Amino acid sequence: MSGGLVALLDDIAALARIAAASVDDVAAGAAKAGAKAAGVVIDDAAVTPQYVSGADPSRELPMIKRIFWGSLRNKLLIILPALLLISAFIPGVIPFILMAGGTYLCYEGAEKVWHKLRGHHEANEEAPAVDRGPEAEAKVTKGAITTDFILSCEIMVISMNEVAGESLWVRALILVIVAVLITVLVYGAVALIVKMDDIGLHLMTKDAAGSQRFGALLVKGMPAVLAAITLIGTIAMLWVGGHIMLQGAYDLGWKMPYDLVHVLEAPVAGIPVVGGFLGWLVNTLCSAVLGLAWGLLVMAIVHPLLKVLPFGKKEGGHEEGDVRAEIAGYRPAKRNADSA
Repeated sequence: MSGGLVALLDDIAALARIAAASVDDVAAGAAKAGAKAAGVVIDDAAVTPQYVSGADPSRELPMIKRIFWGSLRNKLLIILPALLLISAFIPGVIPFILMAGGTYLCYEGAEKVWHKLRGHHEANEEAPAVDRGPEAEAKVTKGAITTDFILSCEIMVISMNEVAGESLWVRALILVIVAVLITVLVYGAVALIVKMDDIGLHLMTKDAAGSQRFGALLVKGMPAVLAAITLIGTIAMLWVGGHIMLQGAYDLGWKMPYDLVHVLEAPVAGIPVVGGFLGWLVNTLCSAVLGLAWGLLVMAIVHPLLKVLPFGKKEGGHEEGDVRAEIAGYRPAKRNADSA
């Protein structure tokens, strides 16, 4: 009897060790997958505030909440099951999906660089429509969720590729964790960004001089914060997109670009202490340059098509790409009036 109990306890201990190892694998996989998707995450956080630009302050957080739940539904109920089915039955398709996502990232990043160089900064003209009533608010929110779907697809596909070697249930669990954490992170950051100048204006009404100064700093600093997020997001998109294309080309048999990057890394990789960082920096720079070049090439093909295809323009003659315009100059009219 005691022998059976000892054996049972040994089995339970073995199962506990396996479970602990699985938890470690899941945590490590989630961290790895989330880190690789960082470029898209930053872009997601940079894009969303434009959709509540010009809204009544009391409607900003409810709108962000609706977009948050829409984003979570996109990831967990549509994208995750589709990716798991693809990975289980036709895993050979994933590299091509990944490269399609990488191409989109390169295109988006190159378009932002191109618009910046040309001084092209149209604001999203649909966003202020949220002041016109519930219908307009619902339309803008739906547009934000649709845009988020594209970004969520990129995040989930990149994450899936990073943990492709895990078992199906581990992949599923990792992707659920990544989906929830990234969505909370992105929309928590968006809520903070959107309300930052409101917090600043509130602090400016306080009696304490320190609070007033800090409040004024928040209000004045918001455009700089948004500009920094946009810049970092653009660089990260080009880096991640370029690296995806490098790795994808290597996996498909065209090894020359990947090998060339490693040749460029070699002279600095051996430097004591900082060699690893310098090697990563060279790899990142090469990936970003490749991403920019590939994105510009795709732009040269896509933009002429947008001018002739019926869905290539929005009302008022703005190209589809203008919907994702730079928001570094974001400054709702309502807040300008309040701070004047």
